[in-house]
Amino acid sequence: MNWWSSNRLRLIQNNLREIDADMNVDLLMKELQEFQTNVLMMNAGGIFAFYPSALEHQYVTPYLQTDLLQEAVSKTHEHGMKFIARFDFSKAHESLFETHPEWFYRDRNGQEVNYYGIVHTCLNGEYQQEKSIETITEVLEKYPVDGIFFNMFGYQHWDYSGNHYGPCYCNSCRRRFQEICGAELLDYMGPEHELHRAYLHFQEVTSRAILDTIVDRVKSRWPDVAISTYHPHRVDIIRKESNTSLTRSLPLWLYSASENVASVVSSWDDKWVSNCSINAIDLTYRFTGVSPYETEVRLYQNIANGSGLDFCIIGAFEGYPDRKNFGVAQNIFRYHAAHEHIYGNLASMAEVILIKPKAAEAGTEYLGLFKMLKEAHVLFDVIVEDQITAMAHKLAAVKVIILPGLQRPQANTKETLIELLKQGVALLATGNALREDADALSEWFGAVHTGNTDMLPSAYLHVADVDRFPSLKDREWITVSGGFAHVQFDPSRVECSMPYIEPASFGPPERAYGHQVGDSYGLGISTPATGGTAAYYTWNPGVLYYKHGFEDHKHAVLDILARLTGENVVKNDLPASTELFLNRTEQGHVLVQLLNLSGFNGTTYMEAIPIYNRTIEVRDIGVPVRAYSLCSTETLPIQVEGNNVRLSIPSLKRYEAIVIEMDHGLKKEVI
Repeated sequence: MNWWSSNRLRLIQNNLREIDADMNVDLLMKELQEFQTNVLMMNAGGIFAFYPSALEHQYVTPYLQTDLLQEAVSKTHEHGMKFIARFDFSKAHESLFETHPEWFYRDRNGQEVNYYGIVHTCLNGEYQQEKSIETITEVLEKYPVDGIFFNMFGYQHWDYSGNHYGPCYCNSCRRRFQEICGAELLDYMGPEHELHRAYLHFQEVTSRAILDTIVDRVKSRWPDVAISTYHPHRVDIIRKESNTSLTRSLPLWLYSASENVASVVSSWDDKWVSNCSINAIDLTYRFTGVSPYETEVRLYQNIANGSGLDFCIIGAFEGYPDRKNFGVAQNIFRYHAAHEHIYGNLASMAEVILIKPKAAEAGTEYLGLFKMLKEAHVLFDVIVEDQITAMAHKLAAVKVIILPGLQRPQANTKETLIELLKQGVALLATGNALREDADALSEWFGAVHTGNTDMLPSAYLHVADVDRFPSLKDREWITVSGGFAHVQFDPSRVECSMPYIEPASFGPPERAYGHQVGDSYGLGISTPATGGTAAYYTWNPGVLYYKHGFEDHKHAVLDILARLTGENVVKNDLPASTELFLNRTEQGHVLVQLLNLSGFNGTTYMEAIPIYNRTIEVRDIGVPVRAYSLCSTETLPIQVEGNNVRLSIPSLKRYEAIVIEMDHGLKKEVI
């Protein structure tokens, strides 16, 4: 087992400025002990070296007086911690551009991007392809670091001020694009261009290739060094970030850390995730932190979803002008240290899997469905689209697979989904899924796109079928906008529902009439020839719920999902603002985690509003012995009635974790 395989990281990242090269390492060690940190990530090389490099291409910060990296690594190990060396090869000092301009990014006009003396490099240039590996090798040969991390890996089309420059058109990129795609890169004009799919393929192939080179070089000599970046290919630890930006469009995403972690932990059996809670409110304001309440939500979501802890500030703790979040982070880090034997290897008890689509345009549909499931306390995992075949064993263990906006699945993905249908796993698709795969759309859902999409306002869906939509009782029409796809369903094997009410005049009030029920439907539930059940939504309930939050769209999905799943493993009377997690521990017990997300008003994170006297009922988990709180150590009352275990929750502030100890003689096998 590797040191990171325990999945119990409590990582602090000090993102150093060049002027921090003379930092007080002893004071840093003292600060880290307050967090009970077990991993320190700190700058090593790339834009600036924080050690006396002998390499001509590695620019050393002029503020370096001693060997900061050597001291930091040595003292980290003396305190029983691991050290991850941070590199950033996406940019380099302008002095290197003067001597080797061919290493750097060029826009369509052949101009470099020089941002205050730091110039963008190119992934396909010699600097990243060869010189970066020389830097990594130098560090690994000189210092016994435990891991390496690459910041801003891949293709960077923006600068730190948000200015967009587009793809790199340097000679190296043009040559490799021609080799890989058989086309001239200069012809590519952006996301709407016919070469866009080819350009995405080019990015993926070249990114994987350089990771192959790095991993092969490193692991051949240092197999116990963890490799981490934001790309999943062959790395040990996938890095994610929960961050904010003053220019990001609303709504704020309340489930940032939950989604970041959930989309990794079930998608790979051989990778771990470290989701970093970025203290700063924005890149432009690195010295003011987000609300402490937002920080605690992120960190609790990390451990609740199956990750460790990860917190980052710019520079050193000493002299940092905003210490507001430090106490909150320290408390959660210390809690994790006290109970780390519980965390790190939690087994899923999910009944649903939500597929994370790789098509960027399907992202909002996916997030809206994620939000629905969280609010309804559905036990679900997330698997990224490219990992469907590799994770077929996990998909086979659930009742329903949700496919939001899945457009053109690979051949092996289709084969896997067909096999899962044969095994009785239901499919539920939304967001005009499979519009680019007519065969799968017809075979699984008995549907054919007519080619017509209605973008007009004032359209509705008829949902008066109370048996099918009990949550929409007394509301016969619900809105549909942003694209309704007209689909023909095969009447021989599809139950059609949600008749489409065509747009009509909505103003002035005197003319607000004339709606007619059309020939199309918003939902078809089919019985494929392969077996199983497949439900198809011809519109975008996830997008509408994410953007507007009308519960109509949530109920329109969840009522059908409830029919497909049958009786749930867990029932409760928790408010929708509470995240519920249910997992098996390594010891074979059941861990119930609750995260109270109240206090969030859409733009501001505030203190959670306590809730009292709630009940959770879990079915078919085995024979319980007792239940106790990890947060308070108090024993909690439970009742057993047949196969049901009822747990009483006296109060919930922000977070609670409850272990239901099981009779090991009758313990169910952990899958």
